[in-house]
Amino acid sequence: MYLFKYILKRLGLMLMTFSIILTMCFVLVKLLPDTPPEQFGKDMEIILKRREMLGYGKPIMVQYMRFLKYAIRGEFGLSEVLYSGSRNVWDVFVEKLPFTVALNIYSIILSIPIGLGLGILAAIYKNKWLDHIISTGVMIFVSIPSFIFGFLIQYLLCFRWGLFEPTMDATQGAFSWTAFVTCIPAILCLSFGTIAGFARYTRAELCEVLTSDYLLLARTKGLTRNQATVRHAMRNAMVPIFPMILGEFISIMSGSLIIEQMFTIPGVGALYVNSVQASPPDYNFFMLLSAFYMLIGLTAGIVIDISYGIIDPRIRMGAR
Repeated sequence: MYLFKYILKRLGLMLMTFSIILTMCFVLVKLLPDTPPEQFGKDMEIILKRREMLGYGKPIMVQYMRFLKYAIRGEFGLSEVLYSGSRNVWDVFVEKLPFTVALNIYSIILSIPIGLGLGILAAIYKNKWLDHIISTGVMIFVSIPSFIFGFLIQYLLCFRWGLFEPTMDATQGAFSWTAFVTCIPAILCLSFGTIAGFARYTRAELCEVLTSDYLLLARTKGLTRNQATVRHAMRNAMVPIFPMILGEFISIMSGSLIIEQMFTIPGVGALYVNSVQASPPDYNFFMLLSAFYMLIGLTAGIVIDISYGIIDPRIRMGAR
């Protein structure tokens, strides 16, 4: 009952937050210069007449209500700048989404076991040489942005040593073997920071649990250090770590905006950047992708909070 009330409350707050941010995005992007894009082969007078029919000359709030009316139906209009009015923005979004999803999935699959493993080793060998090496590497990779690794990886793996192509081959689909091999440099760029984050949090939580009273009691009853760590310490240490794993997917989605541009991956991240950099901005793409990222971020926040109660039943969400 407490969990049900908590979910309803969070959903209400999520919808309110989503509406406020979406309204701000629409108003701010509409305040930018509204010069109609040149579409080769089309008369500018026809373009202006079409934009007038779509309500571009009406007040901002009237345009916003029109946008909401069609967005609820899943209609976000045509791309005026990037595709010169020839493609539906929703179709382009669905076409490019698998490349972003594939990149994120590969990064998380690589990051979770390596990050957790390094964190466990650092906690078990606390204050030993192995712990110092791992902790130093973690601080380096946490401090350096992913796009810096992108430049280094492109130079070393792609140009200096020639191990990989500098761009992704998307001709055979997002989940093809060719696409996976050619986007390995981008996967490494996204994974370094995530691995360091997992290792740091795992070490911190596990070190705290390993020094707790109940674990010392388990050791006095005859359990070895490895048995006590696996049977008791890891289960309790995962309570704050598992929600972090869910949250990292969203952070990788945000971070892939720059990486997709660097490695020419045809995903929604690159599409989002191009829609903003276009002159004038491609309003329909910008609004669709802004709503997409906001919805994922807000939904992930609810899932992360609920996961605490699922992992540890002692946590009662929404209870006083």
